[in-house]
Amino acid sequence: MDIIQTIIMGIVQGLSEFLPISSSAHLVFTSNFYKVIKGIEIVENTNQEAFLDIMLHLGTLIAVLIYFRKDIANIIKAFIYGIKNKDYSSKDFKEGLYIIIGTFITVIVAFPLMKAAEFLLFKPAVVGGLLIITGFLLLFSEYVSKRISGKKEISLKSSLLIAFAQGLASLPGFSRSGLTISTGLFLGSDRTTAARYSFLLSIPIILGASMVYPLIKIDFAEVVTYNWAAIIAGTITSAVVGYLCIKYFLKFVSKFSLACFGYYCLIAGIITSVFFSVYQ
Repeated sequence: MDIIQTIIMGIVQGLSEFLPISSSAHLVFTSNFYKVIKGIEIVENTNQEAFLDIMLHLGTLIAVLIYFRKDIANIIKAFIYGIKNKDYSSKDFKEGLYIIIGTFITVIVAFPLMKAAEFLLFKPAVVGGLLIITGFLLLFSEYVSKRISGKKEISLKSSLLIAFAQGLASLPGFSRSGLTISTGLFLGSDRTTAARYSFLLSIPIILGASMVYPLIKIDFAEVVTYNWAAIIAGTITSAVVGYLCIKYFLKFVSKFSLACFGYYCLIAGIITSVFFSVYQ
């Protein structure tokens, strides 16, 4: 693993974490395309690669924390005030409560899928198939949303179903932002509201995964031997690209349809499914 590879992976993670095109799928594709070019068996995976994946996600977590720092501060303040004064009526309090409840639902849905998710890391052709499904969902949600007036707030019912969708997105190929935003659109939210809530809901999950997974899977005695210059370069890249992606994606969805991402997922899914089906 070299710096060029990790920077490429950082760019891929920074873009695909927040765009509705599945970051996990693109990391699987990028990693396995690289192995094909280098003549490495696709089944070969290292702890260093797994650790890099965690660090790249940590980079995008930093991006979302910085971008939404004011929103996060307002939610925390409203939550503390609401509990202290038994006033649960504010929008920020409700949003904070929905995120907490939604995080638990996401974990409940995602936990049984962990083994399947790990298995799919070595099945890029199948991941491509799930990306195709993501593409259809994006296109269909846009079709439905044009016939529903967009709401500016997330309801409890919407938050529960969006959290369920986020749990399903633990499978590589199912875009987390794609499934959560699509669910929001199906339930009547406008694109900006659905995208904003999707990003906020991702914070506890990415944070939890970044903290818990290393304790379970990573050998810390081995970590010191990793190529840290490459890992840090990839992490910084994912943070910078992720921040810019959030900024401009929110501007994009306020004016334009998500259909282009749906078509992209269909095309990318078909190409990768065919390619890796032949290769493997």
